[in-house]
Amino acid sequence: MECEFPTVNSNREEMKEIFENTKTIAILGLSPDASKASNMVARYLQNAGYKIVPVYPKEDEILGEKVYRSLAEIPFEIDMVDIFRKPDAFEAIADACIKRGDVKVFWGQLGLVNNAAAQKAKDAGMKVVQNYCTKIEHMMLTIDEIAY
Repeated sequence: MECEFPTVNSNREEMKEIFENTKTIAILGLSPDASKASNMVARYLQNAGYKIVPVYPKEDEILGEKVYRSLAEIPFEIDMVDIFRKPDAFEAIADACIKRGDVKVFWGQLGLVNNAAAQKAKDAGMKVVQNYCTKIEHMMLTIDEIAY
């Protein structure tokens, strides 16, 4: 598998704005297994005050939230899509975000990059972050706020 370098990406200031303006985060690939990164990140974001929306092919509930099988099934507005899926799934995810029309942020987790999908999301008006962890970035921004 070939790794891509992210050529479409937000900077730290944009990430700060993303966290300030986001309320609801759909987490694609949110595992019910508490030892998995997706679960740890979702739990952190939930504890930080964000409404998390699990998108996973199985389970009825994860972290006390109703699980949806796809983005299309979610019946309320989503601000951010936080992706824990392989990069080859990003194109279809970008299409699903565009079809919804309400997703403002397309975020590929640490180690995950698909520049074609990211460009498609950006061209549709979304902010794009790739190869960064929402938990780590939120923690770093929170530490920066406390330090200054």
